[in-house]
Amino acid sequence: MQKDPREVIIRPIITEHSYDMMEQNKYTFEVAKTANKVEIRQAIEAIFGVKVTKVNTLNVKPKPKRVRYRKGYTRTWKKAMVTLAEGETIEIFG
Repeated sequence: MQKDPREVIIRPIITEHSYDMMEQNKYTFEVAKTANKVEIRQAIEAIFGVKVTKVNTLNVKPKPKRVRYRKGYTRTWKKAMVTLAEGETIEIFG
């Protein structure tokens, strides 16, 4: 069954490092934990209308955090770095 592209791609990741990678046609997104590389590629191409050449994924592990006396962890999530074809761009701030 085909997943809705908006369920696969959650949000773009905007950091200094990801902003520098945009010059090399690489964009970073938070994606659904169950999504695979093929689904991510299809979702990016459907939402933004661009040609994807490569998808790298990684699971971000939780970090320990403390609020006053309570200990806990941040959530786990999945990150995808998407490389676009030469000449393609995504207008994230548009």
